[in-house]
Amino acid sequence: MPYAFKLAKVLGATPDMELHLILSKAAKQVLALEMDEPLEALTTFATAVYSDDDLAAPPASGSWLHQGMVICPCSMNSLAAVSQGLAGSLLHRAADVTLKEGRPLVLVPRETPLNRVHLHNMLSASEAGAVILPAMPAFYHRPRSVADIVDHLVARILDRLGVSHELSKRWNGLHED
Repeated sequence: MPYAFKLAKVLGATPDMELHLILSKAAKQVLALEMDEPLEALTTFATAVYSDDDLAAPPASGSWLHQGMVICPCSMNSLAAVSQGLAGSLLHRAADVTLKEGRPLVLVPRETPLNRVHLHNMLSASEAGAVILPAMPAFYHRPRSVADIVDHLVARILDRLGVSHELSKRWNGLHED
């Protein structure tokens, strides 16, 4: 959940950007387990917050314009729903609509290890147009803290959405000192 929290914080502070959050029951549980912050700390970054069972909310419609969608973290249940076009919740319906409208959908799975079904669902979601961006830390940028690792992954997500940022340095090739 640190990835989602940082992503919400950055997007919420981005000028001319609206952040709409869909909070599933599982997301609330994961937030409580992994973060010392209350739910309200996450929702303060948002323009709007929707319940996952509100299938009449704006993100359920293709006529609702947005820049893209991120499911972070993306459970294997949500991955399976997205890969199969299932839309029984607002989160899954919004993802399905995002794909059908040709907008960016970034899925950030963090399950490990992965079984054959997980890998098949990732392939299916990718073939449908989703970007699979696993929450895998990188170390070539020499992180000095967990925050550096989180920032690097969030920077990759922002790149996929076309949102400019200064969270991490861009790769500039190998340079010998």
